[in-house]
Amino acid sequence: MNRRVVLGIDSGTQSTKALALDVDTGEVVSTGRAPHSGSDIQVPDDWWQALRSAVRQVLNPGVEVVGISVSGQQHGCVLLDVDNRVIRPAPLWNNIDSASDADRLNGLADFPAEVGLHLVASFTITKLAHLARTAPNDIDRAAAICLPHDWLNLRLTGQLSTDRGDASGTGWWSPRENRYRRDLLALAAGDEVAGRIGLPVVRGPEEPAGILTEDAARELGLPAGIPVGPGSGDNMAAALGIGAAAGELVMSLGTSGTVYTVSDTATNDPDGEIAGFADATGRFLPLACMINCTRVVDIVAAMFGIDREEALNRAGSVPPGAGGLVMLPYLGGERTPNLPHARGVLNGMADRTMTPDIMLRAALDGVAAGLAYCVDALARCGVSAPAITLVGGAAGHPVWQQVVADATGLPVTVRTGIEHAARGAGIQAAAIVRNEPITTVMDRWRPEVIAQISPRPGLREAFALETRRAMIAEMERRP
Repeated sequence: MNRRVVLGIDSGTQSTKALALDVDTGEVVSTGRAPHSGSDIQVPDDWWQALRSAVRQVLNPGVEVVGISVSGQQHGCVLLDVDNRVIRPAPLWNNIDSASDADRLNGLADFPAEVGLHLVASFTITKLAHLARTAPNDIDRAAAICLPHDWLNLRLTGQLSTDRGDASGTGWWSPRENRYRRDLLALAAGDEVAGRIGLPVVRGPEEPAGILTEDAARELGLPAGIPVGPGSGDNMAAALGIGAAAGELVMSLGTSGTVYTVSDTATNDPDGEIAGFADATGRFLPLACMINCTRVVDIVAAMFGIDREEALNRAGSVPPGAGGLVMLPYLGGERTPNLPHARGVLNGMADRTMTPDIMLRAALDGVAAGLAYCVDALARCGVSAPAITLVGGAAGHPVWQQVVADATGLPVTVRTGIEHAARGAGIQAAAIVRNEPITTVMDRWRPEVIAQISPRPGLREAFALETRRAMIAEMERRP
């Protein structure tokens, strides 16, 4: 008898990951991965080709695929014409071209009160406003607008659909009211566009997006007609994959760094540093995000021709504080704090600090300081916890584990499991196939704890943003 599995897909910034999970136990049966360009503007068809490749890698003999669901990078802006063809490459969450548009829109409405978001360049509504201003002919051609995971749902099912979690990152969908706000959409693209443009249908947590079409099934090597879950944004799916409980603080280390928790109530941060998202279970997901995370260490390592593993080990051999070398790791602008035009800064350069190991440590400390700032920003909104659950591609490395504990002053817990966002998508697919509440499957498949790391006393000051405040203030004064 064939083993029944569901497929969980995560379409990220740099690659697509696929997991085949036993539909009864959640055990990972096989994995697949295919790269993207990694650019901050990408061609959507590249995501489909990567999904196709990753899925075919997991189709081992003896398995029967009975469901599929997709998580995706949030906030990308995909414009479609009347035939559902992509009009132009999609600006992604980390593209900062729309920073001035975010500032303009924030002056037109109280977005934190209306949709839980103080707008920064990451959010989709700002990208739409930027395109309306710089490429009006493309906006005139647009018949629909969607996010990356919504577009993949369209390719899988022939229907444009999304979920609360990903919709809550657009800037024109209200988590509190559970509805689109076309009046806000009109501020970005005008009344005529807002009135006519198609938007994805928002599905519930256990409501299928549709079934796999014959064309998609043929390309993927899957059976037509299997249910396709509604999917979600990557952070919402990762919360499912880790089994995040209400009030549990989760930190994800990847291309971006995020800190979030599942909440029974919506948040509204007037300072704009916390995004008041919805989650993938019907609740809410207050979240702080850094654009520059693990890739900062990777970039410094590449300067010296060192691979990632060696770089982290060498950075970990240097005490926190990097001998007085301080880095602001804002290599591509930053979202928290909101400095879209910022660039990286090194301060404290001297003969004794200009070595590869110390520079690697400064990069590690700079990222960790930013993550600690995100934890503090959540606490200012009343969102705190006694410990951090660490997820993401870097969560398994002991150097990242220790630096997060030291920077935040909180103990760190690491759980089993890989590719938590893809795993969360698989949990969603399994809930639909098994006709069970998504939280039931999530709790049953909650990964086990494999490591607990304590903060070392007296080190948190080395990561305090007070030591970087003058440098940040200088950034904020720049035009």
